[in-house]
Amino acid sequence: MLNLLAEGQYKKKLISIVILLFLGLNSNAQKGSFVETNGVKIYYEIHGEGEPLLLLHGFTISGKSWAPWIKDLSKDHQLIIPDLRGHGNSTNPSKAFTHKMAAIDMYGLMDHLKIDRFQAMGQSSGAMTLIQMATMDSSRISSMILVAGTSFFPKETRDFLSGVSYETYHGSSTYMKALHPRGEEQIRMILKQWSNMSESYDDMNFTAPFLSTIRCPTLIIHGDRDSFFPVDIPVSIYQAIPKSYLWIVPNAGHMPAGIYDRKSIWSDILFKVVTDFFGGNWK
Repeated sequence: MLNLLAEGQYKKKLISIVILLFLGLNSNAQKGSFVETNGVKIYYEIHGEGEPLLLLHGFTISGKSWAPWIKDLSKDHQLIIPDLRGHGNSTNPSKAFTHKMAAIDMYGLMDHLKIDRFQAMGQSSGAMTLIQMATMDSSRISSMILVAGTSFFPKETRDFLSGVSYETYHGSSTYMKALHPRGEEQIRMILKQWSNMSESYDDMNFTAPFLSTIRCPTLIIHGDRDSFFPVDIPVSIYQAIPKSYLWIVPNAGHMPAGIYDRKSIWSDILFKVVTDFFGGNWK
């Protein structure tokens, strides 16, 4: 089972990030847009100019989680920041979520924006969506960063997810309320989808031969204390993807290297790593 202390620390971290996020929202405020694709309306924001960079958030949160990075990353990139289906301002009439669905949604968004080639970074479900995207089409993502992602759900993750509900998950009354404007009904739907992943075996089921079809340079960032996905999973992903790099962050959990926290002690290091990697300086 997941380490309960680690789970509690993860929740506290999310809550603190949401507080910091909303304190800084005014400086990053920009009117968003919607695109209808794959049966849903995807909300997205665009910031800055330059090389397109798609930023995908983790499950139960929203694109607003990237707000602390907008000022710095938008100096050299055109940031495309969507809410995944059913999250934040995006809709999901089907009430179904798979990472393959999310990948098709994101390609629909990029087609709408007439962006053929782009860089990408995703955390957790965002990273899993990028794995789906990169295996669907190996030509469109020029380089990507996978943070706290996985190629499959291990037993300990399934055990945790099977017990998730609106009544049992602490986040339903804390950070999720701040990020999902349609309130309890929306939060219940998201948590039901999260729980359903405990019984899903065909969505995230990538063996080494599938992962080896990913041709773009890929940086894998993972905490050695990640309570959702043990560290042997990112190692196996690294071993399977031909042009890959691996950064195991010491004493870090499911949000390593201050991925949503510009005030983290890791923040400046992460920014340098991200800019150098996307700048093509890693050979």
